[in-house]
Amino acid sequence: MADYNYYEILGVSKDASEDDIKSAYRRLAKKYHPDLYTTKPEAERKEAEEMFKKVNHAYQVLSDPQKKAAYDQYGSEDGPQFSGGGFSGGEGDPFGDFFSNIFSSFGGTGRRQNPNAPTRGDDVQIRVSIEFMESVKGVKKDLKFRRREVCPTCRGTGAKNANATRTCTRCSGTGVVRTRTNSLFGQMVQETVCPDCRGKGKIITDPCGECSGKGYVVNMRTVHANIPAGIADGQTIVYPNDGECGLNGGPNGNLIIAVSVKPHSLFVRRNNDLQFEMPLSFVTAALGGEVNVPTPYGSVKYKIPEGTQTGALFKLKGKGMKSAMRDVYGDLYFTVKVVTPTKLSKAQRDALVAFGNSLAASQEETIKKFADQNK
Repeated sequence: MADYNYYEILGVSKDASEDDIKSAYRRLAKKYHPDLYTTKPEAERKEAEEMFKKVNHAYQVLSDPQKKAAYDQYGSEDGPQFSGGGFSGGEGDPFGDFFSNIFSSFGGTGRRQNPNAPTRGDDVQIRVSIEFMESVKGVKKDLKFRRREVCPTCRGTGAKNANATRTCTRCSGTGVVRTRTNSLFGQMVQETVCPDCRGKGKIITDPCGECSGKGYVVNMRTVHANIPAGIADGQTIVYPNDGECGLNGGPNGNLIIAVSVKPHSLFVRRNNDLQFEMPLSFVTAALGGEVNVPTPYGSVKYKIPEGTQTGALFKLKGKGMKSAMRDVYGDLYFTVKVVTPTKLSKAQRDALVAFGNSLAASQEETIKKFADQNK
């Protein structure tokens, strides 16, 4: 690796921080991990394996302050960053952080020391769009989705039968190979993923006919989703263990249903409260009277007081949205907009003129005050 520039491999500058180096390493190691290329063409798989080795080795040097200082000074990994006969003290497992980080990002539970450790399956997310009134009352939907499932024939092994695998001869079943290099300061030992078995420790000699050696099949499934009343736009429903299958006996991922609620032509939701604007006749605004107020649960009679002005706010308690989590309801708020009559007949005009002339000065005090202030 002495001919490679470790900073260029990770895509960072020489003055990059420890966090920048670690972030770049995690991104590239995940990108080129051999497990992601098992079904790719051989040339692409070998190219990824080579990059995987380079990224790992570069990180092993640049993540260690002593090794990094030696590399920066001498431009070679054979500088005095190593002591005695191997890596400097405190590194019982130089690959520990690497595989722990990689498999934690894949949802796994173990370190790469065990190539057959159980790994949790991926989550599956599907989206469903519902009408506003369906979110008010709740609704049931049959939703189809595709997911990976453990192959029923080989039960996830990928092999045709129990005799269709052999222990990898290159790594002796460990999943890693060790390369020893002698230098002026001693012997350096580097561990990398075995290129023959790709870290599995075993090689399939006769793959399963149903899954072609992958250990899983892809099937179409239907979930009978019960979407509760009160669910809001953007909320999710989680079905544990209904996602994609895990590897090596690991648990399934989750099925996540993301709900989208279409807007209503009248009601606007604010948390669990609802709001809307209601037109009000000029006569009812002036004299007061009973009106029918629409709610998601049917119309409700409401007494409007006389002299109501445009913008007046009223509340119907408990007529808002139900909480999706508990049996409580929000409130319904509505503002009124007084509708001015148009296209009046002559008799109506004369009546309004007479009505206007009959108003006492005090009844038009607000209008007079505004006019006086803006002369």
